[in-house]
Amino acid sequence: MADYIDLYSESGWQDAPEYSDETRKKVLLDETDSKIILISLPAGFSMAPHSHLMSEQHIILKGEYESDGNIYTEGAYRNFDAHQRHGPFSSKQGALVLVVWKT
Repeated sequence: MADYIDLYSESGWQDAPEYSDETRKKVLLDETDSKIILISLPAGFSMAPHSHLMSEQHIILKGEYESDGNIYTEGAYRNFDAHQRHGPFSSKQGALVLVVWKT
């Protein structure tokens, strides 16, 4: 993996079929015990509640999303323990979110 990745550059983005239509991701790290992606949520994004085998962290860099009846805006940090159910998620206008999974 590269030492340097420009989070805001147009390069390195790919479709993210595991999310709703038009969602894009930029993989920053993909190892057995940790994964880091930058995810671009499109306007109208929605995702059902779910859980993971690893802990998950969100840092909202741009925009906002709604979850659990709250709106999380730029600068928000959220942490979910492994196996902790989280969501549903929605974003009316879209968001740019740094997502970190680790064991």
